[in-house]
Amino acid sequence: MGNVTGSAAESAGAAARMNAARQGDLLVVNISGDWVLGNQLPPLADLEREIEKEPHPRRVEFDARELGRWDTTILTSLVELTRFCQSKQITIEKGSLPEGVQRLINLATAVPERGVRAPAAKPNFLARLGEKALVARGAFLNTLEFLGEVTSSFMRMLAGRARFRMYDLWLIMQESGSQALPIVSLISFLVGLILAFVGAIQLKLFGAQIYVADLVGIAMIRALGGIMAGIIMAGRTGASFAAQIGTMQVNEEIDALKTAGIPPIDFLVLPRVVALSIMMPLLTIYADLMGVLGGLFVGIVGLGLSATEFFNELRRAVPLVNLWIGLFSGFVFGILVSLTGCLRGIQCGRSASAVGDATRSAVVTGIVSIVVATAIITVVCSILGI
Repeated sequence: MGNVTGSAAESAGAAARMNAARQGDLLVVNISGDWVLGNQLPPLADLEREIEKEPHPRRVEFDARELGRWDTTILTSLVELTRFCQSKQITIEKGSLPEGVQRLINLATAVPERGVRAPAAKPNFLARLGEKALVARGAFLNTLEFLGEVTSSFMRMLAGRARFRMYDLWLIMQESGSQALPIVSLISFLVGLILAFVGAIQLKLFGAQIYVADLVGIAMIRALGGIMAGIIMAGRTGASFAAQIGTMQVNEEIDALKTAGIPPIDFLVLPRVVALSIMMPLLTIYADLMGVLGGLFVGIVGLGLSATEFFNELRRAVPLVNLWIGLFSGFVFGILVSLTGCLRGIQCGRSASAVGDATRSAVVTGIVSIVVATAIITVVCSILGI
């Protein structure tokens, strides 16, 4: 065992020692000297080799009658020895150690080391399914609550008691109407052009090029015009609604409105829903026109049709009821896009990343709502025979 010499020995006192003696299946560890900072600690390798000798001792007991001064330095050796014995399933009896040393050892060995902590058990399939079901239930209830508040706000508007600024309504109508015309023009024109081009390839085989007008007219006016306008507005205006309201949520502006006694649904949501529900049917008509012009372009350039022939066939093939169905679809899409955008904005968290998540969710939810609503309207029209 190491000894401390010279001035260090004079300052630190008697050298720390640890000796072991066998008594049958009992190993007695004698601790002597001063175990304080500055003294060299005895190595544990010899003691560990003694413990590993056959036959292994079943118990280890400490003899601390010759222990001098001590501080927390003694824990380094005793805790390491205790854990070594526990790994060998050897019982440690610490009763002869000073009470303070026992408490420190118990405290040091009470919490397992971070590296050997057992991993948390992964929840089973039913637990995960139940957690998902609870999350879905909470989201459904939040959506119902939001729809109820919007309905109440609309009733207050009809009674003239809703609190919002007309300036905001006109501004939102401009942003979601005239400012959206360029992108709606481009996308609708290209969709009509693609429909006519794909149809023309097959119709030319039968010499029925004139029916390109039927294909483009029915597809665009009855369904695709409203769908394309709705998808464009979901990615453009619905995302904008979610980002604007979500940013206000982060900046606690919505809390300020509540503190001032102004209902956020009246002030923020209602003008957006009203504006988009008014503008979407108008955008649908415009998208129908641009899609028909795309088909006309293919008919004139690629099929040799005249504009008169194209429009006469279009008027014959597309009854007025298709236009009303398209306008109704556009009105529904406007409500859905505005509601989903505002809902995700209201549900936004309090961080910058939450605004991005709300915007993405608004676009996805809006597009899915448009597709589902289109399927429902198509089925209902089929049942009604229109």
